Amino acid sequence: EGTHLGQLTKGTWVVTGLVGFCPATRSAIITSKEAGDLQQNIYRLDIPSGKRTLLDNGRGVHQARLSASGRYVLDTWQEPDVPRACAVTDTKTGKRVALATAADPWDGWYKPIFEQGTVKAADGVTDLYWRMVKPADFDPAKKYPTVVYVYGGPHAHNVEASWHWGSRSWETYMAQKGYILFILDNRGSENRGRDFEQVTFRHLGQEEMRDQMCGVRYLRSLPYVDSSRLGVHGWSYGGFMTVSLMTNYPDVFKVGVAGGPVIDWKWYEVMYGERYMDTPESNPQGYGQTSLIGKAGNLKGKLQIIIGMNDPTVVPQHALQFLNACAEAGTQPDFFAYPGEGHNMAGHKSVHLHERITQYFEDWLK
Repeated sequence: EGTHLGQLTKGTWVVTGLVGFCPATRSAIITSKEAGDLQQNIYRLDIPSGKRTLLDNGRGVHQARLSASGRYVLDTWQEPDVPRACAVTDTKTGKRVALATAADPWDGWYKPIFEQGTVKAADGVTDLYWRMVKPADFDPAKKYPTVVYVYGGPHAHNVEASWHWGSRSWETYMAQKGYILFILDNRGSENRGRDFEQVTFRHLGQEEMRDQMCGVRYLRSLPYVDSSRLGVHGWSYGGFMTVSLMTNYPDVFKVGVAGGPVIDWKWYEVMYGERYMDTPESNPQGYGQTSLIGKAGNLKGKLQIIIGMNDPTVVPQHALQFLNACAEAGTQPDFFAYPGEGHNMAGHKSVHLHERITQYFEDWLK
């Protein structure tokens, strides 16, 4: 009848998914962050009592598929040193049968060093998780150019307890070329609870920048990071963050590559922009504070902006208005557009894109 029957889970952790139900045991199968912020684990939740029973090994990032009866769950997962594994678990007894564990496809190869750690957020209290990728021949006595890869927006995260801490192939590629890569999940990103996510409400980018700069201060404290050769790169919300960091902290970053960047939230799609910023009429201060048009004159480092000319998500108006503001202010960003492409490049255009991003850092940061 629509009556609220009661809360089934409680705690300072996030339920990430409802997998399904097991009618025979009157239980629900869920995934959650209860075992750790960087993990995702599978639990049987007894509906009458609220008791939870772990159905996996307690490590890594797990995905679950439930049988039609609800009795068995197919568990596939990764850990920082496990590329992929799968098992079947009896949801009633908890008995697990291992099916397969993938061998490390990089075993025997010269490979980068993957590390994970924490740094305090700008609030001085909250732990933020980071991932670092170092060259395979890393020498702590040397100084390395370092690129901060950033997304930073709502409903996404980059650092997790999956293989290589969630590292992307481009990070490996850049490490092979002699760079250190640093990735930090700032406040406002997902899976850390309501307060963690909502701190950015009505002023997107501001708390995120403060947190990213906490990561930068940590990097500058490391003897092997060359503070005079710091770069930043991101796409979409990460592009917005890249331009924001380049124009709000112009003396920190030498080089930036911003893909599909939001420049002013009043031009972004309503269902997203107004969800996190309210309307321009009700939040003029927030929209004014976060717009990058008035900050075009602050640009000092080398900045390349890349867009798809048919981008329906972050329409070209964003980049073009920023370029116009730069022309008025006398600053000199670089610009490349992919005709006919949308918000992301596909096929050989994607290869070309990553070649272009990499070469920009090779030309101006290394």
